Amino acid sequence: MSGGRSWDGHWRVRLYGRVRERGYTSLTAFAEARPTASLVALAKELGEDDVAGVQVLGELLAEAEQRQQVTRFVRGVLVRMLSQSLPDGWPTELDDTNRFKVAKALGSWIAYTPEIHKERAKQVRTALLATPPPSCWRPLGPDNELLRTLMPDEGV
Repeated sequence: MSGGRSWDGHWRVRLYGRVRERGYTSLTAFAEARPTASLVALAKELGEDDVAGVQVLGELLAEAEQRQQVTRFVRGVLVRMLSQSLPDGWPTELDDTNRFKVAKALGSWIAYTPEIHKERAKQVRTALLATPPPSCWRPLGPDNELLRTLMPDEGV
C-alpha cells in the first residue's frame, strides 16, 4: 500500500489537490465513483509514486468520521477487499483455494476496520462463513442490501 514519495512534503494537500483536479469535492466522492477499486488502485490513480493506499484509507476514514458514516465506510472497505480477492464473486464452493481467497478478503477487511467496529466486523465474517451468500455474489458498493442487513448504519 505504499508509494515511493507518498509521505514527502504536504501529502494531504497533494492528495486533496489531486481529488479536486479530477472534479470531486471530497476523497469520498472520488472513491465512491469507483466503489470496487482497491485502495492501491485509488492511490495509483491519484499519484502513481506519491500517494499510498494507506493514506487513502486513513483519509476516507477521517471523512467518514466527520460525516458520522463510519459503518458505511467499513462496508465500503469490505466491498473493495471482496472485489480484490474475489473478482468473480463469492465462490460456489469453499475448496482450499477459495477458502484462502475469502480468508484474505475478510482478514484484510477486519485489519482495516476501526477498533470500534472490529467486533461487529468479526460477527459479519462469522455470518458470511456460516451462511454464505449466493454463488457469484459480488457487492458493488457499500449500500448492498446484504451488507446493510449484516452491518446496518449507525442509529438503525
